[in-house]
Amino acid sequence: MIELMQGGAYLINGAEIVPDDAEAPAAIAAKTGKKTTKEEAAKNTIAYRILESHNTSGNMEKLKIRFDKLTSHDITFVGIIQTARASGLTKFPMPYVLTNCHNSLCAVGGTINEDDHMFGLTCAKKYGGVYVPPHQAVIHQYAREMLAGGGKMILGSDSHTRYGALGTMAMGEGGPELVKQLLNQTYDINMPGVVGVYLTGAPVKGVGPQDVALAIIGAVFKNGYVKNKVMEFVGPGVSSLSADFRIGIDVMTTETTCLSSIWRTDEEIREFYEIHGRTEDFEELNPGQVAYYDGMIKIDLSEIRPMIAMPFHPSNTYTIEELNANLMDILDETEKRAQVSLDGAVEYSLKDKVKNGRFLVDQGIIAGCAGGGFENICAAADILKGKYIGSDSFTLSVYPASMPVYMELIRNGCAASILETGAVIKTAFCGPCFGAGDTPANNAFSIRHSTRNFPNREGSKLQSGQISSVALMDARSIAATAANKGYLTPATDFDGEIGKYKYHFDANIYANRVFDSKGVADPDTEIQFGPNIKDWPMMGALPENLVLRVVSEIHDPVTTTDELIPSGETSSYRSNPLGLAEFTLSRKDPNYVGLAKDIQKAEKARMAGEHPCQAHPDVKPVMHAVKTLFPDANHENTGFGSTIFAVKPGDGSAREQAASCQKVLGGWANIANEYATKRYRSNLINWGMLPFLIHEGELPFKNLDYLFLPGIRKAVEEKADVIKAYKVDAKAETLTEFELRLGELTDEERQIILKGCLINYNRV
Repeated sequence: MIELMQGGAYLINGAEIVPDDAEAPAAIAAKTGKKTTKEEAAKNTIAYRILESHNTSGNMEKLKIRFDKLTSHDITFVGIIQTARASGLTKFPMPYVLTNCHNSLCAVGGTINEDDHMFGLTCAKKYGGVYVPPHQAVIHQYAREMLAGGGKMILGSDSHTRYGALGTMAMGEGGPELVKQLLNQTYDINMPGVVGVYLTGAPVKGVGPQDVALAIIGAVFKNGYVKNKVMEFVGPGVSSLSADFRIGIDVMTTETTCLSSIWRTDEEIREFYEIHGRTEDFEELNPGQVAYYDGMIKIDLSEIRPMIAMPFHPSNTYTIEELNANLMDILDETEKRAQVSLDGAVEYSLKDKVKNGRFLVDQGIIAGCAGGGFENICAAADILKGKYIGSDSFTLSVYPASMPVYMELIRNGCAASILETGAVIKTAFCGPCFGAGDTPANNAFSIRHSTRNFPNREGSKLQSGQISSVALMDARSIAATAANKGYLTPATDFDGEIGKYKYHFDANIYANRVFDSKGVADPDTEIQFGPNIKDWPMMGALPENLVLRVVSEIHDPVTTTDELIPSGETSSYRSNPLGLAEFTLSRKDPNYVGLAKDIQKAEKARMAGEHPCQAHPDVKPVMHAVKTLFPDANHENTGFGSTIFAVKPGDGSAREQAASCQKVLGGWANIANEYATKRYRSNLINWGMLPFLIHEGELPFKNLDYLFLPGIRKAVEEKADVIKAYKVDAKAETLTEFELRLGELTDEERQIILKGCLINYNRV
């Protein structure tokens, strides 16, 4: 089904793979009539050419990228604009689209959500942006319909910013990276590796894009095959897929931990742009005659079968046939794995959902940037036609990804086919993907065509003893399951016809409702603030030395951004840094906030010119111990704060608040064996936090220990490879030395850390 080649590979004329071995040069010369080098062939990938055209450094090993367009939604754009305003923003220097698809419901926190929306609208007017009102479109569907373009690059403050199927290299990052673009700075990365995804064959009836995506994620996530690389989709199988099908695979590439994605484009994509009235934005993209890839994933689409990703990660994949054939064993394995993810905090069971030898689920959801596409919903309608979902506990909700998609479903009758089954169709909203909509009952099991199934993504609260869970599936198999009133069913069991529907895009919907400044700023517009929209607190520069208290120790194999700062109901506080910070690690380590604020008292006292020992009783004995080896250390040259240890933090969302919430509570560092994603590490850096690495093995410290980092400022300035640190035993007045590393940092990143955060770095 999926083969991962060991080592690199050459692709000849977009159709023939040559492994990178000793015989490759001769084989390539024989097939093309000319010699080539690996270095030259690497320049023939689509990814290389797009990156080269957007690189401003003149050095393709050290990229400084300027994007063509930016996009954010309503739990990220307030913080981004507030940061940029504090740094001197006067006008958006490029198209910047502010969508409102996450906090759309305006149902939590009084006027908080609508206040954010009005902030966005007035900022779009003042700085020259685009404002998409609530319920019109989810962020990524609007970008596909209105922003994408062949050979372009888009940066979004949402991790699923992926438009590669349309020929656009897009990346999802934390808000500070968008702030840099707004301030005419650059996105700085080393040239990423490029992994080819070579498609052959065509999907069988009943298999959808989520099935292909989950199969890929299951094959590459755990081994890191594409981590921080670009996935480039090539091969004859691409042309067997519709534009919607390609988009559905592409959006899920985020869950592989790749950096970005790009596809070769053809007449199918030209037609997509024609339908949306933007033919001029199409560009045919293909790799060169001989292109070199750092890895190659070979996929025969005809072998893919309906998939399910069991809780609590998109990589926990099985075919639905495999699950049904080994039901009790897989459910038992999932229950055991869940107790690790949930820290044993609640009772969690799945085997009790087996009724008469079949798995009975409680809820189906087809939604958002992954599931809410036109073809997905049309296919679901065909499978459901003439059926009904029953009057028991099973429910089905469908969220078209944009109002134009919704309109076409009404016009072609598919909406009626779905509604008459007893299912519900709702407006464009990302809530079911991040835990803010359609929360099922306690211990219920939801199947969703959405992007993630981390703990709490369906809205449960462990701290209140409430747990339900999500499995990811394709819309087609969700519909087949719904037609069987909740009994898990692969869509390949459906023996009817799944039609091919023509899509007609109605541009009037956006023309009549979306505010588009056309890039013209109105500086006289007064920004409308709400009482929950707060400025970032003042943050100090990195001191000469640091005393850090370890205030959380996490040994899970991976720590998600949902665990670092929960989604769902906390989203209403994303415009209030201190208010949101109260939720930091609340579902993973409820003691974190109190412990972080406790040691922060010492730093606040120091910054106010007071002696920190008056604010915190531990400071005096800790500093006495420190002075046994470092007599010059004192409260004037030594800062105080917190750090956490996690094995591999940062999988999942691009949300900067996973880092900024730690920072506003006095966090100065993370210590990890590795970082799950580039974007989380970048968020730490942009908020002035030290992204320390420590070798795997026994830790030289434990939770609540104090650490001393002498000369940390000098070490950052002088680009030290190894950072000397000490565990402080205040009672014995001893210091135990150990080593930390910072990893590679650009000169700009070092300056941001030294200044204390990106705001300080940019503040005049």
